[in-house]
Amino acid sequence: MSALRRMGREKQRGWSGHLWLVFQLCLMLIFGREATAELRYSIPEEMREGASVGNVAKDLGLDKSSLMDRRLRVVSGSKDAYFDVNPDNGALQVRKKIDREEMCHGNGACTIELKILVENPLEIHYVIVEITDINDNFPVFSENEQAFQIFEHATPGTRFELHNARDPDSGINTVRTYTITTNDLFDIEMSPSDEEKIPFLVLKKSLDREQKNKHQLLVTAIDGGKPPRSGTLNISITVLDMNDNPPKFSQDTYIIQIFENVSVGTIIAQLSAVDPDEGTNGEIKYSLSKTLARKVYDKFELDSLNGKITLKEPLDYEDSDMYRLDVQASDKGSPPLTSRCRVIVKIKDINDNAPEIEVTSLSKTVPEDSKPGTVISLISVSDKDSGVNGKIISSLSENVPFELKPSYKENTYSVVTKGFLDREQVTYYEISVKATDCGEPPLSTVRNLIIHISDVNDNRPQFSESPLKFYLLENNIAGKSIFSLSAKDNDVNENAVILYNIARGGGPDILSFLNINSETGDIVALKSFDFEAVKTFQFQVVATDSGTPSLSSNVTVHVFILDQNDNAPVILYPVSSNGSAEGVEDIPRNVHAGHLVTKVRAYDADIGYNGWLLFSLQEVSDHSLFGLDRYTGQIRTLRSFTETDEAEHKLLILVKDNGNVSLSATATVMVKVVEPKEAFAASDVQSAAKDDEDSDVTFYLMITLGAVSLLFVISIIVLIAMQCSKSTDYTSKYLQEPNYDGTLCHSIQYRSGDKRYMLVGPRMSIGSTIVPGSHANTLVLPDRRRTSEEIRPCPTYPRNQWRETQIRE
Repeated sequence: MSALRRMGREKQRGWSGHLWLVFQLCLMLIFGREATAELRYSIPEEMREGASVGNVAKDLGLDKSSLMDRRLRVVSGSKDAYFDVNPDNGALQVRKKIDREEMCHGNGACTIELKILVENPLEIHYVIVEITDINDNFPVFSENEQAFQIFEHATPGTRFELHNARDPDSGINTVRTYTITTNDLFDIEMSPSDEEKIPFLVLKKSLDREQKNKHQLLVTAIDGGKPPRSGTLNISITVLDMNDNPPKFSQDTYIIQIFENVSVGTIIAQLSAVDPDEGTNGEIKYSLSKTLARKVYDKFELDSLNGKITLKEPLDYEDSDMYRLDVQASDKGSPPLTSRCRVIVKIKDINDNAPEIEVTSLSKTVPEDSKPGTVISLISVSDKDSGVNGKIISSLSENVPFELKPSYKENTYSVVTKGFLDREQVTYYEISVKATDCGEPPLSTVRNLIIHISDVNDNRPQFSESPLKFYLLENNIAGKSIFSLSAKDNDVNENAVILYNIARGGGPDILSFLNINSETGDIVALKSFDFEAVKTFQFQVVATDSGTPSLSSNVTVHVFILDQNDNAPVILYPVSSNGSAEGVEDIPRNVHAGHLVTKVRAYDADIGYNGWLLFSLQEVSDHSLFGLDRYTGQIRTLRSFTETDEAEHKLLILVKDNGNVSLSATATVMVKVVEPKEAFAASDVQSAAKDDEDSDVTFYLMITLGAVSLLFVISIIVLIAMQCSKSTDYTSKYLQEPNYDGTLCHSIQYRSGDKRYMLVGPRMSIGSTIVPGSHANTLVLPDRRRTSEEIRPCPTYPRNQWRETQIRE
């Protein structure tokens, strides 16, 4: 057993060998590394399973430690795999016993071509294993016994054809010689000119029927093996009276050429032999030799009377291109005489076989970041026809980013990428490989390959818009989702799985009151928001995919807190010493209509309609005597007092806001009507009592005023520092009217994008407009830039109007 590299053999052929080697190397450099070497081994048939043929890894120069990773293996289009490769040591081994006679017919070389494939990088090598014959078959005659009838006057030297012994072995192991039992009358000879050694029984002496009418001989066929094997044939000879003229053919060999598509039943030849004898000795019967191969009897039929040869079964040039028929012509004499001729039928090829496409290796999935020139598949084409009918032209479907790249070996191609791939545009390609022969008419075969493009993480998550804006009513339920956001990733599978998180740096306390579901993007408020404490805030959300490496993008989220009517009005005046909203007012009896008795003052922490307060009289002893301004809370007399009017009146005032579900508070005012002198005396008594009380608390009041003054100075300093450190897009300001008219008014302004919003009450600027869908207490103000900002306090207007607020920047 031996393995020789073809490139090594070429180096020994002088200057022409060097040129051929250079040519091969150029081909390998041009067409890649998909096939780099061809090995040849020779083994005898019938080797045991697992026997080593040769070490292909060593002969190809492969590293044994990388064989498993590179998946060294045998690939073949044959249904019967006779060899495989040991992945541990790279040895080519026999997988199943090989019978050369079953695999290869005839005496020619019997070879098996294998394809050895390795990956990373992808390479293919060709190995040719020649199967040599061993002497494992005995010579066998077609029949165990052959009988002859010979006239006693037969001429010495007459030859009688014996059954040919067939030995399936080839070369020296086939039949080499024939022997016959020792006798004085017969000898054995072989035809030296035929390809097959046909034995002949030769008459050495004339026969004498009167001495002996039957002879029994034993012919032995011996092959050339070591040790030789043999088979025997019993010869029975009956001596008859003489029929001295055998039939004669016009020629010894007939050559006939027919196309392989000849119809069954066609007469392909008609033989004719002539016998000069008369009577039954001249009547001829035709027959096929009994030593022919079985397929000859299956394909052809010979008419014994007229010598016509008829086709019995369809012919196939690819199965056999030539048939040899040995025809015997025998007369009907006693004994009959025979003659022999050979008919050679040559089959002419037609284009009846379409090309075959074999996909040796196919990467069904290709990453979308594969570079141009990446090998996707190895393809080989073949055609059973010969000549022009077997020439093949291969092509690939158009409009695909792939191309066919021919190999150095004929009819072998690589499918490689010729451009860049993008899975987001095309997820898979259906490639059609077409092979067309050059016959007339041409035949073609199409093989479809499905190439899936696998995803790589090349797309970042994207939000639908940026920045995102959300409006949230205050007093939300803590722990509940307040809104949700999502991003989209054009990749698939884990590359498109997005995780969300709140970016740090959006404020020191963002994470203390917000949480995000990393999988769904739901934002959960950890606490309930109070519009009166926080008007707006912003933070950043980062969306990160799960690819390797991961990609991310972020979005700024602006959250605006919307006011709800959650604060009831608070009575500021009157307030009694025990904290209840009750007060006593003394008025002279001689006051006129329109006299101001007192003014009820109230405050609502809400804004807009929710903070717009209205006053009404719920209970009054005399409706004709007192009136209440529903917007200012002023209580005035409607007429002058009379002698019949009571001296004390109780007024119950209801203060309510204008929310959807209004909230309210009540105040009680006791009005005492006194004479003018009593009024002045009561005033003096009250002043004296107040002076006594004030003398006791003067010391505490001074301490309190000092502490308040110090806190005020600290607050101013802190406020200035905060205004200097934060941007102009501030969140809110509270404005209090210096000339307090009974209801505290305030405004909140903030910026969103290119618009500035202000929530004011109770009167709006004439040039302001209400933003649709943003509640009636939200205004859009013209953006006027100046060096300073002035905010005018809320003057006293009727409560059914919004106050005018002017902002200058």
